[in-house]
This record gives sequence, C-alpha cells and structure tokens, in this order.
Amino acid sequence: MSAAFTPAFRRFLDDLGPVDAVGIEERVAKYGTRSIKKASKVFGLKLAVSMVDLTTLEGKDTPGKVASLCVKAQHPHLVEGVDPGSIPAVAAVCVYPSMVRHARRALGPTSTVKIASVATAFPSGQAPLSTRLAEVRAAVADGADEVDMVINRGAFLAGEYNRVQDEISAVVEACGASALKVIFETSELETYDNIRIASFLAMRVIRPGDFIKTSTGKTSSNATLGNNQVMIDAIRDHYLATGVAIGMKPAGGIRTAKQALTFLIAVKETLGDDWLTNRRYRFGASSLLNDLLRQLEKERTGAYQAPYAFSEATESY
Repeated sequence: MSAAFTPAFRRFLDDLGPVDAVGIEERVAKYGTRSIKKASKVFGLKLAVSMVDLTTLEGKDTPGKVASLCVKAQHPHLVEGVDPGSIPAVAAVCVYPSMVRHARRALGPTSTVKIASVATAFPSGQAPLSTRLAEVRAAVADGADEVDMVINRGAFLAGEYNRVQDEISAVVEACGASALKVIFETSELETYDNIRIASFLAMRVIRPGDFIKTSTGKTSSNATLGNNQVMIDAIRDHYLATGVAIGMKPAGGIRTAKQALTFLIAVKETLGDDWLTNRRYRFGASSLLNDLLRQLEKERTGAYQAPYAFSEATESY
C-alpha cells in the first residue's frame, strides 16, 4: 500500500498541512532572478566554500585519494598572489566508514575540517538495523565527527513511520557526541508531502545541531530547489514551534557557483542569517568547490581561469 493511502499518512497531513506544490515551484523560480552585487557575490562564494562537504564515495577510493581530498579541503586554492587565508577551508570531508581513519590521520588533530562518514548501509539502507548501527559505531570509533545516515525508504513508503523514527533514534544514540545528518533520498519519496512528513519525523527525534539532508547523490534526481524549499520550510516551522534549530544539507547535482548562490538566497529569505553558517547549512558536493574557486578568481582578476588551474580533489598520491 502506498504511504499516501495509509492512516499514518493522513494523520500526519492533517497535523502538518499539505504542501502547495505550485506555490513552491513559483517561489523557487524567483530566487534565480535576484541580483547579487560584486561584494555580496564574493562574500557568498566564500561562504559557500566554507559550507562544502567535500565528498568522495566511490568503490575505488584509496587512502591516498582520501589524503589528497583532505589537502584540498584544508587549502582549497593555493596559488601565487592569493592570500591563503582569504579562502576558507571547507566544512568537512565525507568518506566511507573504512576511510575515516585515513582521513583522521591526513587531517591531523588541529584541523578545523570535520570528518563526515556515510553509514547505515549507504546508499540503499537495506541491511538489518543491527548491521547499520554497528557501521555507525565503527565510523565514530575511527574518528568521524559527523554521520550521514539513510532512512529506510521502503518502511517510510509503506507508512511504517514509527519504525522509521525508532531507527533514527537508535542511530542518534549510536552517534554519541558526533553530529547526525538524516538522508531522505527525496527522489524516492516521490512527493513534496512525503518530504515534509519525513522532515518532521526526523526533526522530532534528532538534536540541535543535527541536519536533515536531501539525497545520497547516487540516484538520477538529487537536490533541487523545490525539495530544498520544502525542507527549509519544515525547519522554519519546527523552529518556530519548538525553538530547536536543525541544519540542512542539499546534496547531489549542485555543481555550479550560480546554483550554490541561489540555494543560499533561498536559505536567507526563508530561515534568515542565523542559518548562513556551516553549523546549520552544508552542500554535499565533489565538483562544486572548483567552480566556486573559478568564480572567485574571476572576481579577483576579471578573467576566467582554465580548469587545469585548479587542483583535483580526487587526485591520488
């Protein structure tokens, strides 16, 4: 039975109210029309750099590749004539659990860059709960500051909301002091109403400083302005009702500086300046960082740089 026809779905929709899909699309279309002046654009580009979770999640990941990622994360753009301190480090590196210890060694004890690790049978979430929790505990034990979990979409779509919420609660406990980001895989949730319900299911059991996240980046459709808007609207509503501030992470498909700035406009206009920090907003990305750097160089020099002027984060040693 589809979640849309379950009693649990109807109860949640009565409680939360349905999403006006047409209104969402009209709203997000306007964000791209905002004009950003030079000083504000440079500020926004640097802010976006500081919000990136620089990611490698491939079967061919190696300790050397992760070490290279960590160098890029701490020093995104080391070139002659540019003050190294003028471009911030990224927020985090995001790797598989088996690579956490290599990232910890590469970053060292004083780095400001966090280590995030995907877990809970990422990206499918299709494993026994005991296995998923063991993976979380292993990642934390190896030094993960943050854990990105995937919800059981099959259980959600079957209307088993209590099960989904109980599993999120169990992961919160397994995380200990490490922050949690709850991934919905929005393309598989299919509707804005489902995304809103999933947002509240998660936010009611996670902690201040934890995040909700759109996607794994492993499906054909990932973060969009529409599903980002539904989720930040839910964060606003939850905050106004409870005073609990939850973070947001769109992930997958955000590849250009222009896209990133549009997402930040959505955040500013919906949640305000308090969310314009990497403590409350992140971008899950691998290719976005170099385009942000390219645009910063354009603002500094007046000319676009060739792609080879920027180091590849995934380059192996």
